[in-house]
Amino acid sequence: MKRWQITGVIATIVIVLSIPLYIFRVEIVDRENAMDNQTKEAVFVGGDSCVSCHEVETEKWRNSDHNKSMDLANLTTVLGDFNNAVFSHQGVTFRFFRRGEAFYVNTLDGDGQLKDFEITHTFGYNPLQQYLIPFGNGRLQCLSVAWDTEKKRWYHLNPDEKIASTDWLHWTKQSHNWNGMCAECHSTRLKKQFDPESNSYQTIWSEIDVNCETCHGPGSLHNEWAELPEMARPEIKNYGLVVKTSDLNPEQQIAVCARCHSRRLQLKDFDHSEKQLMDSIIPELLSEGLYHADGQILDEVYVYGSFVQSKMYHNDVKCSDCHDVHSGKPLLQDNDLCLQCHQAQVYDSKTHHFHRTKEEGGKPLTNKSGQVVSAVGEGSSCVNCHMPGQTYMGVDLRPDHSLRIPRPDLSIALGTPNACNQCHVDETLKWSDDHFTRWYGLSRKAHYGSVLAAGRLRKPAAETDLVRLAGDALYPDIVRATALQLLGSYPSEASRQAFDRALNDEQPLIRYAAVRYTSRHDPQQRKKQLAPLLNDPVRAVRMECAMSLATVPRNQLSGAEQKAFALAMAEYERAMTYSADFSFSGLNLGNLYYYQGKTNQSEKQYRAAIRIASGFNPAKLNLAVLLSGKGKNNEAETLLQEVIQTEPDSWEAHYKLGLLLIERKKVTAAIIHLEKAASGFGTRSRIYYNLGLLYQRLNRNANAESALLKAVSLAPDNADYLYGATYFYFNTRQFQKAKRMAQQLSERHPANPIGQKMLNLIEQRLKEP
Repeated sequence: MKRWQITGVIATIVIVLSIPLYIFRVEIVDRENAMDNQTKEAVFVGGDSCVSCHEVETEKWRNSDHNKSMDLANLTTVLGDFNNAVFSHQGVTFRFFRRGEAFYVNTLDGDGQLKDFEITHTFGYNPLQQYLIPFGNGRLQCLSVAWDTEKKRWYHLNPDEKIASTDWLHWTKQSHNWNGMCAECHSTRLKKQFDPESNSYQTIWSEIDVNCETCHGPGSLHNEWAELPEMARPEIKNYGLVVKTSDLNPEQQIAVCARCHSRRLQLKDFDHSEKQLMDSIIPELLSEGLYHADGQILDEVYVYGSFVQSKMYHNDVKCSDCHDVHSGKPLLQDNDLCLQCHQAQVYDSKTHHFHRTKEEGGKPLTNKSGQVVSAVGEGSSCVNCHMPGQTYMGVDLRPDHSLRIPRPDLSIALGTPNACNQCHVDETLKWSDDHFTRWYGLSRKAHYGSVLAAGRLRKPAAETDLVRLAGDALYPDIVRATALQLLGSYPSEASRQAFDRALNDEQPLIRYAAVRYTSRHDPQQRKKQLAPLLNDPVRAVRMECAMSLATVPRNQLSGAEQKAFALAMAEYERAMTYSADFSFSGLNLGNLYYYQGKTNQSEKQYRAAIRIASGFNPAKLNLAVLLSGKGKNNEAETLLQEVIQTEPDSWEAHYKLGLLLIERKKVTAAIIHLEKAASGFGTRSRIYYNLGLLYQRLNRNANAESALLKAVSLAPDNADYLYGATYFYFNTRQFQKAKRMAQQLSERHPANPIGQKMLNLIEQRLKEP
């Protein structure tokens, strides 16, 4: 205990010393910005006002995807075939035609009825163009059939799926809603303006496409400065522009790009005033389903999450070292782009890539069916080996920007992809690994993917490596934060200490992950560790801290803490309300109001989430718990059965349904679901405890003993489990085993008299003849 107290004192000192350190850094930046604040607020003036001075940049931009990100549908902008073209998908027909200069499509609406829809806007340009259709309440919907600009054909974005008109993925539903899903990154100064009460949008923009002020911010003050005679221009910071875009380090520059080029949670409309990236967005971590275990891209995650993993990023390479910032195109073509930094004689040589070049000629690589997989020379391309891509939206190949060395050995161990087998599709992983060994030797560096893969599987041995990974500043922040996310499933003292250290990290993404996924569940401990971060300089950390402290009674916070909590909680509610057109908002607000005891508001939010997406199971799970607490067990059971029907491996649903069935005295059915939950979770000790008690009631003593001992082995300090095992042995007259359990209970919880009482009772029974 004394050692623990000393550790606590040291931890407190670390908190006192380190939190002011990162706050101090932010305050320095803020003071520097304040020195040059203009008395007049900058306003948006439009990209046309930039042309006269910035002709070269404007000309590059004119041909960029940014300029063509969105436009009004007219004879100039529409690329698709609207000459009565017919396209069919899974029995649904789309007929594209014109009436005068207006563009239309005839297809099924959300009620399954054929209808003519006018197309008012184009969306995107290359390699595909989508089309927007106005619906009521200010909505624009993206049609699920797009135009392939390279092959000049119509195609469906989900070619292998038959999507019902009631499905969230149907083009008339929220998954294809422009206002919430797409708009913020295709127009300038976009304001979504969703009203959850009327379920309507009043979305506006200053310019329809991605223009100068999208990145540079409102330009009025810069224009006023530039209009002065050159000798009369005062020295002002950043030439009067709100956003600094030159002389940036990689972290600063990617913050400009990442608000669009990332998979993220949007906290608010972007107004260019934020000084930290996580004041406006929260980037997704390397989560299962989004990224492969080794961090390679899987789902449509854009660029940020992969690039910040790269060795390039951590060696001061930034976006503009490879891309022209105004055209978006590579600065150089083919390997010349990489040879800006890498020596040609070393890396652009046969001794490095071991593949034929275009100049050497030869036959292309084909698969067993004779189809060309790779043209001659593609194997010598830096990008093809180090940036293997994924195709999204049917035709859009996007390279992985983590710029990694191919690792067929990790493919064998983890099931992750590798560049070799993306071309050599008919060869085995071992074939690729053998060639890699022949060329580069046996040495393989340890990779964090192995640790993350084990953590995803909740392997007990992974905890130590996850703790190490989370605390090692030599690894990318997004990797360390992902390790913390996975550590949330390991409620041990080692993981709790890892979270405590991470709360004081200099990087906001690490602090955010530590708050969100902490394994400290005791309200008092959470209050002690998290309350200081209610004043964190970064919005995402503050608001997540408020949500994490929502279960702590307000009277346990000091006056200053209560004030900070109220401000941070208001930020959280505003952020969730901003996204009220998405199911996760209803889930999060439902959880918040549930913690606050506002069950009617909580129920309203859960039901709103389910209305948006009828298959959103997290909201159904939580609504079932809430309804069970209100005595509405029939609807609660129906919801849980619906979840299991659509997601048979939802162990949480099996667990909750098992507990509900116990309450409804359906014991046999309850056991089936609890056994499935125990098998699925593996390390969830409370399930084994509940199963043990249930087996006892049915006199299945062998099963009861096994389940209770499993619970004790997973959480040996838990007083409930120790008492449960003690009582089981006592009740079945196994007094020596009962004595051993009671001794553990007494030793581990000396302040709890039940252990000694059980020991006294057992001793009496042992003395009986």
